[in-house]
Amino acid sequence: MEKEVMLTTIDNPFNPFTDYDEWLSFDREKGYYTNELLARVSNASDELSDEDNEAIIREAMEEICRYNVSGVHRMITEDEIIDPNKVNTNLSFELNEKLKKKD
Repeated sequence: MEKEVMLTTIDNPFNPFTDYDEWLSFDREKGYYTNELLARVSNASDELSDEDNEAIIREAMEEICRYNVSGVHRMITEDEIIDPNKVNTNLSFELNEKLKKKD
């Protein structure tokens, strides 16, 4: 059985499994709206079984991380220790951060 995962961002210091309210507040404060992104990408439906919805949502999380257009999303397990300083980012995110510093 696969471990349960959730979608988060590389800079969110809160674990969405254990500190959901703080995680959500940080996510919205930064303008990521990760839950809303996941809802747009997935095709979950009340008409599907829980198992089917879980598979669809996991596939959507994997797709978001695979393409990672914003450069900030990743998946996390409940027992994972979060250290934003040790997470590899993609090139577009790194370039955007450098551009912000030049302003």
